Amino acid sequence: MGAISFSSSEPLPMSPRYLILLPAAVLIAFTSSCTSIDSKDEKPSTLANNGYRSPYHAWPSARNPNVSLSSRFPNSIGITHSRGLGHQPYIAMTFDDGPHASNTPRLLDILRRRNIKATFYVIGKNVDIYPHLTRRIVAEGHEIGNHTYTHRNLKTLSDAQVLTEMSRTRSSIVNATGVQPRTMRPPYGAIYQRQRELIMDRFGYPTIMWAVDPRDWQRPGVSVVKNRILTRTTNGSIVLAHDLHAPTVDAMPGTLDGLLAKGFKFVTVSQLLSQKAQSR
Repeated sequence: MGAISFSSSEPLPMSPRYLILLPAAVLIAFTSSCTSIDSKDEKPSTLANNGYRSPYHAWPSARNPNVSLSSRFPNSIGITHSRGLGHQPYIAMTFDDGPHASNTPRLLDILRRRNIKATFYVIGKNVDIYPHLTRRIVAEGHEIGNHTYTHRNLKTLSDAQVLTEMSRTRSSIVNATGVQPRTMRPPYGAIYQRQRELIMDRFGYPTIMWAVDPRDWQRPGVSVVKNRILTRTTNGSIVLAHDLHAPTVDAMPGTLDGLLAKGFKFVTVSQLLSQKAQSR
């Protein structure tokens, strides 16, 4: 008997044994693939340090609704703010001291999966090192604020030095993103009233403090950071955190999901200020 040959256009015959096993193999492969994706939920991608988005898609328990609040506010809004209005469940997450090579991309992935817009108070020298990450912050709809160029205690500086810290950081942000910062936050929260007035007069920046401080810079642990934020946040809170610290970013998925479960809606600092202005 001659050998049987098959053309490339003809289907190969298959044993019933293989026909039975094939669906099971496909199911196992699909399940394995899903498990692999879910297990990488909050991990940075290999491209994260270049400012690109993670290819992995997390499935958080809830997502922030689209919030259509204006981000415009007049200079007459006032010089210092630590919170917004208390009659609606709007809150602002703020992250200081970045951008950071690995923590900031990971945080951006976490925020994007939950449709949360935050405010990043960036250090000018870090912006110069990681302009691509600063661009990504803006491109993904977050707000950029001025956190000085070298993160020095403003109370130890002359007025001229304070103005230099502000102007250098503003230039770095504009050069990287084309966007002007609209608010500032002093390093360590240390600033004299006359310095606040000087900065408002020269740059139009209100000074943004905070209502909730988890003291994450002390690295108390992921669960402590999460619980402090969850128990202390109320309507209108401006929440302080630092994307400089990996444990802080580790705490964010549970923290943000917990805040969403409580019914809070995330907005930027400028949106909180705009809401304040409209109430006057």
